[in-house]
Amino acid sequence: MKKIFLFLLVFVASNVTIKAEEGMWIPMLLEQLNISQMQSMGLKLTADDIYNINRSSLKDAIVQFGGGCTAEIVSPNGLILTNHHCGLGAIQRLSDVDHDFLKNGFWAGSFEQELPASGITVTLLVRMEDVTGLILGDVTPEMTQFRRAQIIRQNIENVEKESVREMKYEGKIRPFYYGNQYYLFITQTFKDVRLVGAPPSAIGQFGGDSDNWMWPRHGGDFSLFRIYVDKNNEPAAYSKDNVPYKPKNYIPVSLKGYAKGDFTFVFGYPGATREYITSYGVDLTANKENPVRIELRQKRLEIFNSAMNTSPKIRIQYTSKHQGIANGWKKMIGETRGIRRMDAVTKKQDFEKNFQEWSELPQNFAYHPLLNAFQANYEQIQNVDMASVYLAEGGLGIEIVRFAGAFQELVKTDQDKTKSAAEVRKISEKLYQNCIGFFKDYNPNVDKQVAVSMLKEMGDKMDRGFLPDVYQTIETKYRNDIAVYVADLFSKSLMVDSSRIKKFLKNFSKGDSKKVLVDPVYQLAVSFYSRMEKNVTPALTKFNTQIDSLQRLYMAGQIAMLKDKRFYPDANSTLRISYGKIDDFDPADAVHYNYFTTSEGILQKEDPSVYDYSVDPRLKSLFQTKDFGPYADRDGSLHVAFIGSNHTTGGNSGSPVLDANGYLIGINFDRNWEGTMSDLMYDPSQCRNITLDIRYCLFIIDKYAGAKRLIDEMKIIN
Repeated sequence: MKKIFLFLLVFVASNVTIKAEEGMWIPMLLEQLNISQMQSMGLKLTADDIYNINRSSLKDAIVQFGGGCTAEIVSPNGLILTNHHCGLGAIQRLSDVDHDFLKNGFWAGSFEQELPASGITVTLLVRMEDVTGLILGDVTPEMTQFRRAQIIRQNIENVEKESVREMKYEGKIRPFYYGNQYYLFITQTFKDVRLVGAPPSAIGQFGGDSDNWMWPRHGGDFSLFRIYVDKNNEPAAYSKDNVPYKPKNYIPVSLKGYAKGDFTFVFGYPGATREYITSYGVDLTANKENPVRIELRQKRLEIFNSAMNTSPKIRIQYTSKHQGIANGWKKMIGETRGIRRMDAVTKKQDFEKNFQEWSELPQNFAYHPLLNAFQANYEQIQNVDMASVYLAEGGLGIEIVRFAGAFQELVKTDQDKTKSAAEVRKISEKLYQNCIGFFKDYNPNVDKQVAVSMLKEMGDKMDRGFLPDVYQTIETKYRNDIAVYVADLFSKSLMVDSSRIKKFLKNFSKGDSKKVLVDPVYQLAVSFYSRMEKNVTPALTKFNTQIDSLQRLYMAGQIAMLKDKRFYPDANSTLRISYGKIDDFDPADAVHYNYFTTSEGILQKEDPSVYDYSVDPRLKSLFQTKDFGPYADRDGSLHVAFIGSNHTTGGNSGSPVLDANGYLIGINFDRNWEGTMSDLMYDPSQCRNITLDIRYCLFIIDKYAGAKRLIDEMKIIN
């Protein structure tokens, strides 16, 4: 292991090449790995301008937003930009029928009018550090996997604890190259985040599911928030006395535009990629798991769509849920199509044949057993893995099942004679608070339809050996009539009745868990969770542990075999740089896509009868009169979005797209459908990141919303 680590250090310092469009690179290593290439492509910044811990740099203006997106600081007053779909949950929680910020948008006219975005935090990277030696220093090749993992866990805990001496910071260690390297991240989290502005969904989500993951795109996918801090400019819980954050750095905004071939780079928090897994892993994901997930999600979406079209209240309740389900649903469709188009499994198999031949050499023989071990593990796990997909997407796709599952802790604690009434009460009070948020956005009639659909799909298609025990009741008592079973379930359970369950929890006393035990919805939930915990999770945990161990060695083997290739680490929700150029592409025979879209495309797509393609009359008037202000391109049109060859994935939503000077020219919000397989295998001819043109964003803020005070905060480069 120590030899592998030493090789990796030498390897990442070597000056070898990789396609500029591919890769998510560690910012602290830009000087050694990337900066010369980036500068040869047009970058005018130094590595220190991008990442520096001794003075302000671009990294001080990039934050992780809400745990799953990226945002950028664009003013000296802590104003941040991210995607509309990243802020959607906060916007939805602040909305109701009387204050429908989803439909009408929201624009604060002053600091005082900015709204606390409950549940949203932003995290800023202070510094990162390679701590591989500290984590793996006392690990030896002779150790069992259990002992190895035990030592690594303890070392991580010790280093994390030692790394944070100031309470305002947090330390977290993440593995890279599948556990061949480890990096420490020191971060600062801000908890008082407030909604400043958001366009109506008709602008922010223009095109809806039909356009999601597609190019050309015309959505104004942005929202604005602000970081608030205490009087010492330090993170603090929400208080009316808090003030706007004064950042070390913020990003200037450029109105100069771009042209095909211009250098761009993306700075953000990509979530997860698996570029180096085997053909067995790619096949399982794309050809076995994805089709089932797609089918189950599509059925839920059809139910949501029908209900949301009948009621403004349901539309508000289910907008964020719908977006979350639909986003993954369509991405998986594109991913599977892309993997099949590329014949990616065969390409992986061809590589594995070469790897196997290479590993037959005496000096490489330690890697020889790996692929056979991978094959055996994947063959053994397929049935269990598919059961987990059905249970997660189907069983836990029923909202009330997840809600009722949370009561298991209450029941267990209440039945434990060693636990006090106060301990039980603490859990019941927490559940009571959860009820408030759950029922605000819950419709039992919608969930009832979902329950019938999901239970039927599982009963018809799931391996019967993994079916939850509740199906015995459905077969015997209800003669396999799932609709009758679900109707009975919802009519008898106190879980689906907001007032009853709140009253029950508010007055809960020790011993009352017996009422939960006989509740039919709770029994359904326990049936699902019990099957997961007893028959599925242990097998999957064992499998994942074995695969992780094999993948660590396989990663080291790939690096040892391909000495002229520079390997970037897979994405793992840590700060990364990707870079490329503004570029068009050809998705199919005789089809060519330009690299930008304009407001004309919005008018061409307009369809007043379809919610996703309705155009606000005021916006339409601005388009028709070409009242674009200073935000028009040199060609006279108003550009809406553009594409480039920057390697991105989930988590890059909201990331700044920057020009050669480090100026903000757009907000990354998507990938093209043809390129969604890039999490598993990258195709430079097809993979494009989709970006909201910052000029369209400013046009909406200024000309449409009349919120020029926000633009006045920014540093505008004309």
